[in-house]
Amino acid sequence: MLLTVDIGTSVFKSAAWDFGGNMLAFAATPLSFSLSDGTRHEMESAQWLRAFEGGCRALGQAVPLAAVDALVISGNGPSLVPALKSPVVGGAHPADGALFVPAAPARLWLDRRATKAAEQVSALSGGFVDASFFLPKALDIMAREPRLYEEAKVFLGCPELLAFALTGEARTVFPSDGFERWFWTDSILARLGLDAEKFPPFIRPGEAFGELAPRVAAGFGFRPRVPVISGGSDFIAAILGAGAVKPGQACNRTGTSDGINACTESRVADSRLMSYGHPVKPFWNLSGIVSTTGKAVEWARGLLGVESYGDFFSLAETARAGSGGAVFLPYLAGERAPVWDPAARGALRGLGLSTGRPELARAVLEGINFAVRDIIEVMEEAGAAVGELRVAGAAAGSDLLGQIKADITGKRVLIPAQKETELLGLAAIGSCALGKHASFAEAARAFARIGKTFQPREETAALYDALFAEYRGMRPG
Repeated sequence: MLLTVDIGTSVFKSAAWDFGGNMLAFAATPLSFSLSDGTRHEMESAQWLRAFEGGCRALGQAVPLAAVDALVISGNGPSLVPALKSPVVGGAHPADGALFVPAAPARLWLDRRATKAAEQVSALSGGFVDASFFLPKALDIMAREPRLYEEAKVFLGCPELLAFALTGEARTVFPSDGFERWFWTDSILARLGLDAEKFPPFIRPGEAFGELAPRVAAGFGFRPRVPVISGGSDFIAAILGAGAVKPGQACNRTGTSDGINACTESRVADSRLMSYGHPVKPFWNLSGIVSTTGKAVEWARGLLGVESYGDFFSLAETARAGSGGAVFLPYLAGERAPVWDPAARGALRGLGLSTGRPELARAVLEGINFAVRDIIEVMEEAGAAVGELRVAGAAAGSDLLGQIKADITGKRVLIPAQKETELLGLAAIGSCALGKHASFAEAARAFARIGKTFQPREETAALYDALFAEYRGMRPG
């Protein structure tokens, strides 16, 4: 049996699986983070540890944790946690706080305060490195918070922090070939004046952080020597869980943000996008990320006074396609692809006296999918083929959003039968690590099943083409 964990921005999820890709138990815990001055986005990493403890208690009511053969972990990123100089593993029982890592608040992937540091890192890295990435954040801490920098034992990513608490081993997950620019070398660390010992050694997805520390295993009821395996970044897990493993297939990972990951035959070079190794070799992954999609829906819910996501989608469904001409630009916390502008801000245009709450709600849903189309068109301009979109994550449960996505992008949209695609992808990775499947591709094909398909409708094509042209005219670049 496998236990998988995915640390999202808003929700911490865990599940138990058999080696046929069948979910045996599931648990979810909401997370919260703070926002100040529009650029600082922080979270107390202790939330992740408490959520793991709570998840194990919930899963343990349905399955015996002593039957777990491996833990597989992924999480949001690039988020940076300064883990401080102090003992790593704490008490002996979940009720007493079995996991403890003294740490300063995590700087989430949304955090954009390190703009000056990003310029320095970009100059040394041979290409643009956004302020949201690890190295600019660490450099910014050294420059502006020297006391915190000195107190930091290691800088860790989100899933790495949990693995550190579980095993006592500090590691950095290097997602795939082609990611060199967004990480570091000893040479770059030296040239920036950063201490190399604060940056743990790299491991790859499918490799082990280490084994559960004995008192952690005993405290939670796991058997001894259970490996804790890297699932890589959350997008890698989502790609495999959605089954986007052949060129022409793309995974649209939805959540607080949206990531579009297209499988390509060879590497595609375009400064507006990121290109790096696909989890299935020898292919490549062409990627673009929209920073605030689910977060934009959450923002709009608060603005319109709508209590639940279901109510929000129901409200939006009462408006006609095109939202009466209202066009929403979802740049609520800067934007990554394709503009890479931390100062970018959102906009809502085309309002009239007939614009009501339903039109505003639908305009937000259409706007985030105009952003998805924007990235897909940039991919195709760069020479990539995108034949279908496989939707992973929170938005996969909405038929309205699935049809809007198909209509706006003009692509066939496939919804996996298992909505927890990140967790399913982690099960595929863990299955390979334990020798149950020969490759990530084999495991993904065995586990991923499609539940629904949405085809683009001809009757909305001209309308959305015109509104998308307006959308592109609103954004910078």
